[in-house]
Amino acid sequence: MATPSRKTSTSSPLASKRALPRDPSSEVPSKKKSSAPQAAPPPPLPLQSSGPFVEGSIVRIAMENFLTYDICEVSPGPHLNMIIGANGTGKSSIVCAICLGLAGKPAFMGRADKVGFFVKRGCTKGMVEIELFRTSGNLIITREIDVAKNQSFWFINKKSTTQKVVEEQVAALNIQVGNLCQFLPQDKVGEFAKLSKIELLEATEKSVGPPEMHRYHCDLKNFREKEKQLETSCKEKTEYLEKMIQRNERYKQDVERFYERKRHLDLIEMLEAKRPWVEYENVRQEYEEVKLARDRVKEEVRKLKEGQIPMTHRIEEIERQRYNLEARIKEKAIDIKETSQKCKQKQDIIERKDKQNKPQIFLTEVCLPVLVHKIEELQQALTVKQNEEHDRQRRISNTRKMIEDLQNELKTTENCENLQPQIDAITNDLRRVQEEKALCEGEIIDKRKERENLEKEKKNVDDHITRFDDLMNQKEDKLRQRYRDTYAAVLWLRNNRDKFKQRVCEPIMLTINMKDNKNAKYIENHIPANDLRAFVFESQEDMEVFLKEVRDNKKLRVNAVIAPKNSYADKAPSRSLNELKEYGFFSYLRELFDAPDPVMSYLCCQYHIHEVPVGTERTRERIERVIQETRLKQIYTAEEKYVVKTSFYSNKVISSNTSLKVAQFLTVTVDLEQRRHLEEQLKEINRKLQAVESGLITLCETNKHLEHKDNELRQKKKDLLERKTKKRQLEQKISSKLGSLKLMEQDTCNLEEEERKASTKIKEINVQKAKLVTELTNLIKICTSLHIQKVDLILQNTTVISEKNKLESDYMAASSQLRLTEQHFIELDESRQRLLQKCKELMKRARQVCNLGAEQTVPQEYQTQVPTIPNGHNSSPPMAFQDLPNTLDEIDALLTEERSRASCFTGLNPTVVEEYTKREEEIEQLTEELKIKKVELDKYRENISQVKERWLNPLKELVEKINEKFSNFFSSMQCAGEVDLHTENEEDYDKYGIRIRVKFRSSTQLHELTPHHQSGGERSVSTMLYLMALQELNRCPFRVVDEINQGMDPINERRVFEMVVNTACKENTSQYFFITPKLLQNLPYSDKMTVLFVYNGPHMLEPNRWNLKAFQRRRRRITFTQPSQ
Repeated sequence: MATPSRKTSTSSPLASKRALPRDPSSEVPSKKKSSAPQAAPPPPLPLQSSGPFVEGSIVRIAMENFLTYDICEVSPGPHLNMIIGANGTGKSSIVCAICLGLAGKPAFMGRADKVGFFVKRGCTKGMVEIELFRTSGNLIITREIDVAKNQSFWFINKKSTTQKVVEEQVAALNIQVGNLCQFLPQDKVGEFAKLSKIELLEATEKSVGPPEMHRYHCDLKNFREKEKQLETSCKEKTEYLEKMIQRNERYKQDVERFYERKRHLDLIEMLEAKRPWVEYENVRQEYEEVKLARDRVKEEVRKLKEGQIPMTHRIEEIERQRYNLEARIKEKAIDIKETSQKCKQKQDIIERKDKQNKPQIFLTEVCLPVLVHKIEELQQALTVKQNEEHDRQRRISNTRKMIEDLQNELKTTENCENLQPQIDAITNDLRRVQEEKALCEGEIIDKRKERENLEKEKKNVDDHITRFDDLMNQKEDKLRQRYRDTYAAVLWLRNNRDKFKQRVCEPIMLTINMKDNKNAKYIENHIPANDLRAFVFESQEDMEVFLKEVRDNKKLRVNAVIAPKNSYADKAPSRSLNELKEYGFFSYLRELFDAPDPVMSYLCCQYHIHEVPVGTERTRERIERVIQETRLKQIYTAEEKYVVKTSFYSNKVISSNTSLKVAQFLTVTVDLEQRRHLEEQLKEINRKLQAVESGLITLCETNKHLEHKDNELRQKKKDLLERKTKKRQLEQKISSKLGSLKLMEQDTCNLEEEERKASTKIKEINVQKAKLVTELTNLIKICTSLHIQKVDLILQNTTVISEKNKLESDYMAASSQLRLTEQHFIELDESRQRLLQKCKELMKRARQVCNLGAEQTVPQEYQTQVPTIPNGHNSSPPMAFQDLPNTLDEIDALLTEERSRASCFTGLNPTVVEEYTKREEEIEQLTEELKIKKVELDKYRENISQVKERWLNPLKELVEKINEKFSNFFSSMQCAGEVDLHTENEEDYDKYGIRIRVKFRSSTQLHELTPHHQSGGERSVSTMLYLMALQELNRCPFRVVDEINQGMDPINERRVFEMVVNTACKENTSQYFFITPKLLQNLPYSDKMTVLFVYNGPHMLEPNRWNLKAFQRRRRRITFTQPSQ
């Protein structure tokens, strides 16, 4: 038997513990206070047991630096192990060692969440070692715990391993420390009753069911979940499929109409495709006809050319005769020319006598009129000279008369020397007037410049005032939009200011002008909106008049306030701003804006704006210090407002802060003082403008008077100057006229001499006329004879020419016919070429319509007839064309009809057909998917049926056995209890559970075991009896129950203890650990029990001094000697 030992360095009064065995097979764990260094424990003694251990039972538990133990080793028995000891002695520490040593989690015990907390305080490492019985050789699991790293190191049979391997080894022995039906720690006793029916079933399956039972249950839950998913999927797909089918049924008619329209469009497309082929065939036939016509015309041209040859020969012969006659005519013409030359010579003689160079005259009939005309010219020249002489005499007479008149006027003209003093005096006056005028005009220019400057200045001031008015209008618009009654009251006030005795200020929001718009938010957050729209009065009487008129009569909702009698506007703050600058304050609220004195006074009095400072972000960063040191009641930072109060009861400083709202009304600034200054400036400018205008008018009148005087003086001076120069002008005119008279008298003409010369010339001309007539008469006779001969030759020539012309006419007619025929041939040839080109183009287009390449051969299945194309290639329309019309008119008529039919199908959307087709495919796909899903669902249902049969029937049998034993246990206690398999729906396998119903009093009904209905003792009894019912069925190697009897009354505790002893001490039952701090007297015990007592105290023996055999001998001696005494 091994001797447990423990070392500790603590001075706790609970420093030593020792377990006293009830029989020689028991093992006693011990603790003792010791200041000696910790030594390694002695090697364990060979295990002894009073009965056979089942596979996986615990044969040894060793602990080192674990919770309350320094070193301790426990050797439990194979059946019921009762661990007894006072509270705090270390009973539950053994339970914790079992759990952690078998790879359990700290949370299973409900004590701590980290394994490091289970190491004894003050130690850096701890160790738990569990030895499990195994027929092939015991399994020793060692767990070393490192406090600093909160890690565990695992060993199996002294060989390092991993936690996963340990868990696998433990699970192979069917040990479940996390199952409350097998392992029920002290802190988890209450949770057993809190287990739901589902959780209890799962724990029971794992604890007493066959290994495959829980797996089957899990498979069923998974299968059922997948079955639900498949059922849902099938249902959704079926519904969706039905919707798709219904939707397609709705659109089926539209799709049929679409395809009907498509058939018409396809026919239209076929007709449009055939039309080029028909056009091509028509053009090809036309081409053939033109080609035949061209060949016929070509033959006609050849015949016409052959018929022109005889006519050409005859024309050439006549041409030779005409040439001879024309030669003789030319000879006669030469003779006529020579005779005419002689006539010309005579005419030249006459012309040389003439002073004028006239053109040569060849005919005698023209020479006589020339001579007559010469005589008339001489007579006309004489008449002209006579008229000129009469005109000269008349002009001489007129000039003499003018000279006489000028001489008379010269005698009457006064002497000009007396006029110079008058001219000098007028000149001086004129100079003086001009100087005055220049001075006046300079003043006018200055006045006008001054007026222009004043007008510019006035315009600038007006613009400034307009801008102020615009800003004021913006403020008034905001007031009107938000407070219509207040705005109406403002308009009334402006029209009725004469009704008030003292000053009345418009609403505060209109009179306040921010110096910087970004600070408007502070004022609007500080002054309530009701006061911002309030009118400020200096007199109570004025306010009553205003309110009576506005509120009572006009029914307007307005606010009005009275400014203090003593002005607060200039009241100094209690603390200088310089003292506050270190906290980031830059101004008081009062300094952020301008306002009329009554408004400023009211705001200082009512809202203490002269005492509220405004800070920056720096102020907010040190706000606690600001509040504590400055004791300010209100503070503004960059974005927040702080209000500081002092409690009347505790005298503590309480502060609250709010975020600043965005400014709405005061962002527009209007400086009314500056506007009044501008208005005064405008009045002054207007006054100056009036003065300037008045002065300008006076100067203009003065300038006008000087202008008039200047004009008068200039006119006087002009008259005097004209009078002074008049005599000299008359003398010059007289001298000029005398010169002209002298010239006219010198230019004389002798008319008689001129008349005599003219008569002599006329006689000479008449003699020449007679001589010329005789000579010309002879020459004319000769010329006439020559002309007769020439005419005869011309007649002969004319006959020849006539014959020639007739032949040429016939030739020209034949040539014209030939030209027309050739032209017709050319036209036909051009038409042939054009039709050939058109045939090629139509062929190309027809091939494009049929998607055939230029060199691609038409497939046989698309061929009908094979017409010959002019270019030598073959082509044919598709087979689909043979049932269509073969003329353009029929094709066009059918096209029109089909287009009309197609146009009747309106409102059709191709996307509907696409969606219809897509849905048809989707319906087909869904149908296939649904079929697959149903097959899969049937497969799952079949699997569920098979697994359910394997799981449910054994489970029902198991629950029935548990119920039988559970009911028997309760019956032996004169109570009632039953266990059944509960479910609301047989198919919901995740809702199956074990329901425990108990009855502790005969007057009540069976009630389900819950954390609230039964008392603590009743729950403990029910839990214990359920675990006892599992004991004989349990396939786990051991069970642990920690202090479950704490809430039981003595009767139930005794009954439960008897059942535990009777059940756990049977043959072939699993190991049982029953931990309790106390026991009733006179309880029944069994020889198969192992009782482990845990003691502690300051006088415990050291582990190396503990000798169990000596203790037993001493105990026997005491027992044997007692009777004799």
